[in-house]
Amino acid sequence: MTDCYRCNRYFNTWSAYHQHVRDSTNHWECHRCQLDFESGLGLKEHYVQSPNHHFCQYCDDHFDFASDLQDHYEGQHAYCSSCHKVFKNDFGLHEHNRQKHAGVYCIACKRIFQTPSNLNSHLNSSIHRPKDTICPFNGCGLGFINKSALILHLESGSCQSGVNRRVVDNWVRTNDRSNVITNPARLITAGERANVQLIATEQSWNGQAFECVLCHTQFRALTDLNRHLASPRHQEKVYRCPLSTCQTHFVSLSGLCQHIESESCGVTRFKAVQDAMNSIFAGVARITM
Repeated sequence: MTDCYRCNRYFNTWSAYHQHVRDSTNHWECHRCQLDFESGLGLKEHYVQSPNHHFCQYCDDHFDFASDLQDHYEGQHAYCSSCHKVFKNDFGLHEHNRQKHAGVYCIACKRIFQTPSNLNSHLNSSIHRPKDTICPFNGCGLGFINKSALILHLESGSCQSGVNRRVVDNWVRTNDRSNVITNPARLITAGERANVQLIATEQSWNGQAFECVLCHTQFRALTDLNRHLASPRHQEKVYRCPLSTCQTHFVSLSGLCQHIESESCGVTRFKAVQDAMNSIFAGVARITM
């Protein structure tokens, strides 16, 4: 015989006892773990805390895998996946993210980013910034969110004016006489190749792909290889950050502009640098083909 002390009953066999536990309103049993609890709340707490269960206490639902429970939380509840917390509503989650994840949370979009730099890129994108930097060339008139985007537009050769990266580079080399943003030591060798256009032919086929003879990168199509050769990949880094403690070098003016706009080195704090860069940008608009 076996006893049920909770119900003050006796059973002749264990099977009868277990059937009693399953059917009795005085017992709350976890069949998977074979544990008996004195209340429904105790059983629920077990489901929530035990690693053997993937249980949503808000919906009283069981899931087969932890990933299924995670998907459920993200789809059905105000859930912070970083902190593994469920909030009462979306406003509670928003306030949590605003206070706890301020460095990676966009308040306006209610989005969390993986890193602060990703958030800054998002905040500096066209989603949050107006395209009020207008291309100065006749027949274009496209708007951009900042000066680096405008310069990249010109360097890409997509402007209707016909200006491209080679034209921009030649203009800067000619007009940056004080070498504020260009490196005179590198201009000597770069100037020799400034107007040289690298073109690959069918002879670049190595039996499996079209191969770049400079870096040995392989491409499926000849057009992809020529696009690679026309990019700044193999050009001299003639542009440099004007801050003496930085002096990071870049192959393109747009790359330098992105560096300055990111304020990663603090170069924009100096008025002389601001004046020099404004002069460069104003001059680009006067480029003649």
